[in-house]
Amino acid sequence: MGLQKLCIADVPVHGKRVFIRVDFNVPLDSQGHVTDATRIEASLPTIRHVIEAGGKVILASHLGRPAGKVDPRYSLQPVAAHLSQLLGKEVVMAEDCIGPAVETLIAHMRNGDVLLLENLRFHSAEEKNDPTFAQQLARLADLYVNDAFGTAHRAHASTEGITRFMSTSAAGLLMQAELEHLGTLLSTPARPCIALLGGAKVSDKIGLILHLLPKLDQVLIGGGMAYTFLVALGVPVGASLVETDKVEAAREILARAQAGGTTLLLPEDHVIAQRLEASAATQVVPRDEIPAGWMGVDIGPQTVASFTRAIDGARTVLWNGPMGVFEIEPFAKGTQAIAAAVAASQATSIIGGGDSVAAVNHAGVADRISHISTGGGAFLELLEGRELPGVMALTDTSAGGT
Repeated sequence: MGLQKLCIADVPVHGKRVFIRVDFNVPLDSQGHVTDATRIEASLPTIRHVIEAGGKVILASHLGRPAGKVDPRYSLQPVAAHLSQLLGKEVVMAEDCIGPAVETLIAHMRNGDVLLLENLRFHSAEEKNDPTFAQQLARLADLYVNDAFGTAHRAHASTEGITRFMSTSAAGLLMQAELEHLGTLLSTPARPCIALLGGAKVSDKIGLILHLLPKLDQVLIGGGMAYTFLVALGVPVGASLVETDKVEAAREILARAQAGGTTLLLPEDHVIAQRLEASAATQVVPRDEIPAGWMGVDIGPQTVASFTRAIDGARTVLWNGPMGVFEIEPFAKGTQAIAAAVAASQATSIIGGGDSVAAVNHAGVADRISHISTGGGAFLELLEGRELPGVMALTDTSAGGT
C-alpha cells in the first residue's frame, strides 16, 4: 500500500520555509465567523511543531467552491483570525497564494512566524494540477508537508503537483496518524476485526466491503443499505429504501462472505415508521415483518444487543455510516447505542465518515475513540485499496529527507 511516508517529526525545519497543505475548508456564518473549527484544531499539532522547532510556517488551503475565480465569500481571512486566537500569536494573511507580493511577505518572515495564503481555488490551475502553478507554489518553500488527509484523494497542484518540484515532501502529524491507523487496519489488524457499516446506500460501500472482506471476521450492516441486502435474501422490506440495481451486488457480497468465512450480520429487528418525520408513529418489528407502506428507519433493540455483543468481543472496530435516519431524533437511538458500545469497547476503534463522526460527537464519546478520521472520500478510497495521489506523492521513509 506504500503508507510508510516521511513524517515532519523526522525532518529538521529550523530556519526553513515550510509549506503546509492543511484542510481549512470550514463552515462560516453570514458574518464570516468560523462555526466549526474542528479541521483547524486538527492541524494545530503540526503547526505548533514547526513553530517550536523554529521553522517558518506557510499554510495553504482551499475553502468552498469558488470555481477558479476570486470570490470574497470564500476568503480565508476569517480562518486567519480564528487561527490567531487558537495559536495565541499573529497569523499574517496573504492577498494571494502565489506571486511577487506573496514571495516578498515570505522573504520577511522570521523563524516561528505563520503566514496563511489566500484560497488556492481562486486559481483554476489548482484543481487542474497545472504544473506551472504547482511550481509557483513550490518556489515559496524549502520543504513541503501535507497534513490534509481529507483532500489526499485529489491530484491537485497543492496536494500532488507541488511535490514534483520539492526535494522533500513529508506527512504532517495528522496525516501520519491517519496513515498509521488505516495502514494497520489494512495490513495487520488485531483480531477479531469487525466492520460496522451503515448509511443509506450500498453503492457507496461496495468497493470497501469487497476489499476488506478477507481482512474481517465480522461485518455488521445497518442503516438504509441493510434493506438492499435483505431483499437479496428474499426478505420483504415494505417501503424501506432499496437500491434495486444493487441487489445482485449484495448477493455477491453475501456469497463471498460465506465462502471466505466472514460472518455478515444484518438487522434482526427494525424500528419502522410511515413517514420520515419526528412526529411519525413508530413500532418495532422482527426482521421479516415490515408491513406494506412502512419503512425501516433504525435498527431495533435486538439488533443493538447483537451488534453490541460483536463489538464487545472485537479487538479492532471500524465504523462508517449511521444505523438509521439519525438526523431525526426518534430514529437515532440505534446509532447512539452503537456509538456508546464502540466507545466502551477495549478494541482499537476507527471511525470515518461525517455522519459517524457526528454521532460520536453527539453522544459525547469522541474522546474514547482510538482514531477519528478527518477524511470522507479519502477514507473510503484508501479502505477500498485505491492509491491516494496526495499520499503516494510524499517521500517514502526509505528515501529519507533533507
